[in-house]
Amino acid sequence: MSADIKFGTDGWRAVIGAEFTYDSLRRVADAAGRVFSEDNPGGLIIVGYDTRFEAGSFAAAAAEVLATHGLRVRLSDSYLPTPALCWSVATEDEAVGGVMLTASHNPSEYLGFKLRMADGGASPVAFTARVEEALWTDPPTARGEYETVNLVGPYLDTLRSKVDAKAIKAAGLRVIVDPLYGAGQNYLATILREFGMEVVEIHGTRNPGFGGLHPEPIPPWTDDAATAVRDGGFDAAFVTDGDADRIGAIDSLGRFISPHKIIALVVRHLVEDKKLTGKVVKTVSTSVIVDRLTERLGLETITTPVGFKWIYEEMVKGGVLLGGEESGGIGIPSHVRERDGLLMALMLAEMMAQRSATLGGLVEQLFALTGPMEYSRLDLRLTPEVMADFLARSPQFAQTELAGIEVHEISRLDGVKFFLADDAWLLMRTSGTEPLVRIYAEAPSAGVVDDLLAAGRALVEGP
Repeated sequence: MSADIKFGTDGWRAVIGAEFTYDSLRRVADAAGRVFSEDNPGGLIIVGYDTRFEAGSFAAAAAEVLATHGLRVRLSDSYLPTPALCWSVATEDEAVGGVMLTASHNPSEYLGFKLRMADGGASPVAFTARVEEALWTDPPTARGEYETVNLVGPYLDTLRSKVDAKAIKAAGLRVIVDPLYGAGQNYLATILREFGMEVVEIHGTRNPGFGGLHPEPIPPWTDDAATAVRDGGFDAAFVTDGDADRIGAIDSLGRFISPHKIIALVVRHLVEDKKLTGKVVKTVSTSVIVDRLTERLGLETITTPVGFKWIYEEMVKGGVLLGGEESGGIGIPSHVRERDGLLMALMLAEMMAQRSATLGGLVEQLFALTGPMEYSRLDLRLTPEVMADFLARSPQFAQTELAGIEVHEISRLDGVKFFLADDAWLLMRTSGTEPLVRIYAEAPSAGVVDDLLAAGRALVEGP
C-alpha cells in the first residue's frame, strides 16, 4: 500500500504534472487492474477520457497497464462524457468494469481516475480501498495491447430514444448549449439540432485551460450562457460540466435554474408526463422542495451523504426513479446508474415542449405546488491549521439557535446540518474532491440565507 494516493468522493484526482504524472497514473492503473482481474480474470475493461490536458494520452497509458493483468481492454477513440463511458460498460455484457480519465468539475490543472463497476455505477468504498491497498511504490514497466473503439455513437443513439423527438421538433425551441469546453461539446448540440431546435453552442472547442473558466455549471461560470440567452432572445440554455455528468440551466430571462429545481422538475416530468414511479434519492445538501414535491406525488424520499456513490448504492437496491445531488449530478437508473447531464437537458427540453411552457414557467408551476425556497452555498478555502481546528470543534457543535432562528434538530449524516424553523437549514461539511469546507443554507428568503451563511462561516473559522 502507498500513502501518497488516496481516492476521494469519486475517484483519485490530482494536479497534472505534480501528483498526477504518468508514473503515478500507471501505478493506479496497475492496482486497479490487479483488483479487477482478481474478481474477473480475463474480463473486459472499457476506458474513456475527457477533454483535459493530455487526457487521451493518460487514458492510453492506463489501457496499456490494465491489459498486462490478462484483462481485455477497449479504449474510446475520442473524448466522451462520463455517462457515455458508464452506459457503454453497463450495456456491454462482457464488461466487468470501466475507467474514466476525468477530474469532472475540478479546475483545469487537475485530472482524475474514476473507477466504474460492471453496471456502470461508481465503485463502492470497499472496492476502492482494495485498489489503494494494491498500490505499489514503483510504477509498472510492462505494457499490454488494447482495442480502440467508438463508444459515443451508440450512447447518443440511446439518448435520442429517451425523449419525444416529434414533440420537441414541433415546439421550435431556440437554445444555447454551453459545455464549458468539456466533454459534452458537440454531442448535445448535435442531438438538439436533429430535433429541429435552433442551437448556438458556446465554449464548444478543445481548450485544456477551459478558457479561464471553472468547468462547473453554476454561477458565475454560467454567466456567459445567461448573457447569450438574454442578448439573443433564446428560450433557455443548458450547461454541462467538464465531463458532462452535471447539468445547469438558464431560463429565457437569463436566470439560473439551480440543480435543486431541475431535480424537482424532472421528477414531476417522469411521474406526471411519463407515468413512471419509484423512490427519489437526494443528498443531504439538496433542497427541501424535492421533499415537498415527492410528498405531494406520494413518492418515498431517501436522503444520503454527499457524493453520487451513496445514491448509486440506493439504486443498486432497486425501485429508484431518480437520484440527484445539489451539485447538478442527476441520474435515472433505468438509463444507467450514473449522472447524465445530457439526458437531463433532453428531459427539460421535452418537458418544455410537451407542456408548452418556458423553463421559468415550469419553475413557477413547481413553486405553486411546493412553495418557494431560497438557497445558496459558500466554499471556504482554509489553511491546514484552520481546517484542523474546524474538524476538531465541529463534533461538539450543539447550537440551539442560528441567526436568531431556533434549531429544531442536528444531523451528522455528513458534516453538521442544523434544521431550523420554516424548513430552513444550514449544513457545513468538508469537500470530498477539493481542500474546502462547503457551507450550504436554505430558507424562505434570501436575506435569511445570507444570515445563515454568515453564521456558518463564523462557526467554521472559529473565534
